Amino acid sequence: MPTEKPHYLGHRERLRDKLLSHGGETLADYELLELILMMALPRCDVKPLAKTLLNRFGSFAGVMNASPEELMQIKGIKETTAAVIKTIPAACERLLKQEVSNTSVLNSFDKIKDYCYLKLAHKHNERFHILFLNLKYQLIAAEEHQHGTINHTPVYPREILARALALNASAVILVHNHPSGDPKPSEADIKLTDELSKILKISDITVYDHLIIGKSGIYSFRQNGLM
Repeated sequence: MPTEKPHYLGHRERLRDKLLSHGGETLADYELLELILMMALPRCDVKPLAKTLLNRFGSFAGVMNASPEELMQIKGIKETTAAVIKTIPAACERLLKQEVSNTSVLNSFDKIKDYCYLKLAHKHNERFHILFLNLKYQLIAAEEHQHGTINHTPVYPREILARALALNASAVILVHNHPSGDPKPSEADIKLTDELSKILKISDITVYDHLIIGKSGIYSFRQNGLM
């Protein structure tokens, strides 16, 4: 007597067909998450787990940006499944970085902002990053300078200058996040930007922009007339 196939197999096939035929934008958040979970859990119904994850972390982005430790607190998520989930934002970050690496930021600034948002918007503490640019304003390096507490990151201008000179950079983009979610700059942010601009200018290095990343959006000093 033939063994009856598990009920979820047909559902999985329909989800795959929907993705391949019509694209990811046609999938609900839980359906897209199901497809990701299927890679780690090929022999069980993952729909309940997908919905549990969305309820726990609030959104698809919340799931993708949860730490491995947070993910593994959910029943049914072990190290392999957490690794599969964390592969998705890592792949997106790599894709965006490579897309902007050989193109002038003057022509791809929206992608630069997307990359920075993906990297920093959901961090729980402040992090200060530097994007180093060559003479053609192409990205040559993207590095974390410092990370700190929920509302403060120490910044060392001389170290930034030394690193820019070591990379033979002609310009930099300063990037940091506000874990509060509001990207509006503080007086300290404005003062720091001015200080860094003056120090780097001595060595003919331009601060092209300072981006502040919050969950609610991105604040560009240049686009808001502060540079």
